[in-house]
Amino acid sequence: MGASWRIFHVELQQRPEPVAKALPAEGLARLRRDLERAVARVCPPALADRRDDLVQTAMIRVVELQRRDPDPARLTPAYLYRVAYTALIDEMRSQDRRREVALEDTEAPSLQPVAPGDPERSAGAAQIARAIRDCLQRLVQDRRLAVTLYLQGHTIPEAAELLAWDGKRTENLVYRGLSGLRACLATKGIEP
Repeated sequence: MGASWRIFHVELQQRPEPVAKALPAEGLARLRRDLERAVARVCPPALADRRDDLVQTAMIRVVELQRRDPDPARLTPAYLYRVAYTALIDEMRSQDRRREVALEDTEAPSLQPVAPGDPERSAGAAQIARAIRDCLQRLVQDRRLAVTLYLQGHTIPEAAELLAWDGKRTENLVYRGLSGLRACLATKGIEP
């Protein structure tokens, strides 16, 4: 078993007496195995590296429930599956909250064709995308950051919060940056 299991087991032994009585050591080991199976069933491959953490979270939830109401009949496979599923959902939500937005592309993203049967239109869209990236790179860094967030769909207050800037400063940088972007695109023969 992993280090997190040992830490959890030590913490349980140091807790008040009711928890230890509700789930003895052999019961904890069985509970962990059952929760590992439940987490394995609900966990998508993209979160496989987080399975031990999900099991740990589910263990804590079950132990807390047992501390409040020590009814072993409640620990059915369906209940453990539900606990594993809610632990997974909570983890996915917390990842969404922590997700960072890349302000600058290090590589050009792969371009999706505009219309599968229209190569001319697809080539035109790729040309516009290259022109926008090139013009964005020519902007001063603060304007480039503000405009990039704006073009990604963030509102000005959201961009200000992400960049830890004053709202008015962010607004000015976005509008001046968009103006510079339009001017640059016009020199390339692209009218926005």
